[in-house]
Amino acid sequence: MNGIASVQKNAPNDARYERKANKSGSEMFNLKASNGQVIGTSEAYSSASARDNGIESVKKNAPSAKVVDLTDDA
Repeated sequence: MNGIASVQKNAPNDARYERKANKSGSEMFNLKASNGQVIGTSEAYSSASARDNGIESVKKNAPSAKVVDLTDDA
């Protein structure tokens, strides 16, 4: 739950996104906490603009995303 809360807290902050290319050259991003720890890694994107659209979606949707606990206590 702490990890989810960290993503929700940090997602709106553009400075928390590390924009980069992966080893195969595809665009991607990492979302980092205030201490610099990676708390999320994106899929590979076909272009920098597609990556930036992905970031905008995370910034918009993550803070208010519904959290559903699927663990089974039985």
